[in-house]
Amino acid sequence: MAHSSATAGAAHVKDGIIDFVAGSLGGVALVYVGQPLDTIKVKMQTFPTLYTGMVNCFRETLVTDGIARGLYAGTAPALVSNVTENSVLFMCYGLCQKFMQNVTHTKRIEDLSTLSNASAGFLAAFFSSVAICPTELVKCKLQAMYERNKQDLALGKKVERVGPAKLVRRIFKHEGVPGFFRGFVPTLVREMPGYFFFFGGYEGTRELLRRPNQTKDEIGLWKTMVAGGVGGMVFWTITYPIDVVKSRIQVNSSNESLGLMLMQIARKEGVGALYSGLSPTLLRTIPATATLFVTYEYTKKFLHIVL
Repeated sequence: MAHSSATAGAAHVKDGIIDFVAGSLGGVALVYVGQPLDTIKVKMQTFPTLYTGMVNCFRETLVTDGIARGLYAGTAPALVSNVTENSVLFMCYGLCQKFMQNVTHTKRIEDLSTLSNASAGFLAAFFSSVAICPTELVKCKLQAMYERNKQDLALGKKVERVGPAKLVRRIFKHEGVPGFFRGFVPTLVREMPGYFFFFGGYEGTRELLRRPNQTKDEIGLWKTMVAGGVGGMVFWTITYPIDVVKSRIQVNSSNESLGLMLMQIARKEGVGALYSGLSPTLLRTIPATATLFVTYEYTKKFLHIVL
């Protein structure tokens, strides 16, 4: 009995490490594929009146700041954020799948229903929310720095273009550790229900795309990419207004509550402002989340073979 328990425990640790590594690599792939359109998304969310649309924002950013400092602004913290988020998320997702397996008395994780997988994603997202809030705050501030400085200059304030390290020191100096968790509530509200639909959409699509004689792991590269794209589109379509509020709170260092800011934006700017930047987000999420899941699934397969 003791030997059996030790063997099961070792297997859980191995699975956790594999999910962590696979999620990390998936996060890196996601950033390099999707960062330019993520930058456009944050700019349009935070300063919706400055741009006439996605193409205008893309062109202005490219002309003003170029590729590295413009479209790929905030890449370093984005890498830290996405590697942190996806490594923790997928590791906890695997653990939460095991929890759902026990709760539902399912023989194998592969046999979990779409609802059970979605519930595992919902639970796992709590842990990833805690992990990503500080790095995502820094990323958003860097992505919207040009617009923020432009506004401050118009008000006669002194402005300075800073990098990730200096920005982190500045936040810590003026706000301390709590400053890095500004926007945590909207992050949590976005992540938990969002990842319920994210993993539900992904696993449900894989189930629909598999042939009767196949498992979901055998559907192949392209169907896995389609399932990943569907998961990402469902996530952002449902959670986007919350993400708009989160970006504004973090970029503008606001102390407004989630509910109050939602109502203020809808009342003063119209409901459409809560969806400003949705087009580049959906355009980004299809290749980005497709790449994320393909990297995750195939890395996991490889590690299970070699370890």
